Amino acid sequence: MSGHSKWATIKRKKGAADAKRGQVFTRLTREIVLAAREGGGELESNFKLRLAVEKAKSNNMPKDNIERAIRRGTGEDREGVALEQILYEGYASHGVALLIECVTDNRNRAVADVRRLLTRAGGSLGETGSVAWQFQRKAYFALPAEGINSDQVFEMAVEAGADDVVIGEDVIEIYAPVESFKAIGERLARAKITPEETSLRMEPQQRMTLGMDETVQVMKVIESLEELDDVQAVYSNLQITDEAVAAMEAAE
Repeated sequence: MSGHSKWATIKRKKGAADAKRGQVFTRLTREIVLAAREGGGELESNFKLRLAVEKAKSNNMPKDNIERAIRRGTGEDREGVALEQILYEGYASHGVALLIECVTDNRNRAVADVRRLLTRAGGSLGETGSVAWQFQRKAYFALPAEGINSDQVFEMAVEAGADDVVIGEDVIEIYAPVESFKAIGERLARAKITPEETSLRMEPQQRMTLGMDETVQVMKVIESLEELDDVQAVYSNLQITDEAVAAMEAAE
């Protein structure tokens, strides 16, 4: 299991037991509202909405909350404020590239918070296009490895269009082109396999390797960004090692 996988698994477990579940639900609600506003409230015809709802369900978000968020997005429920989705590009210290996805009701607050945090950590915000070219959007699935036939999952995923399957002790990760997301999801559902996480994410085309201390330093910046209220996700080109993950755990 790679350092990236271990760190992602640790963060998922922390999130599942997070006392700030209200913050988690707020972020999930924003995703659902935006998806419903852009493509309508029908899961069958709105891929982005279906993805957001699946993510909400995997985080044990109540059904009423999900339905209310969909109504807000479609305009049936006028409650709430207008939201917009913004992608910021920038650098952490040591030149590590960052893509920071935000959903906010206050663009000025969002950019100020992101800029302030990056500047204090020795990084900076970049111009549009300065970082995004280094990344590619991918479909991603994380499955619990326990009780699953990894060979079967590998064959199933590749047949449905996956271009990489990473089999670890605790989790099996599937990476695929965006257009294969639906086919892989349907194959998993038919096999009665429920992913721990399904998402469309930005994957770096090349990763940057730093020393362990520098890697941990940047990992802490990424976690701090993820804790900002307006931030939905942070992607980087940092190469994360098992040793760096262990050092992060020891420091907490």
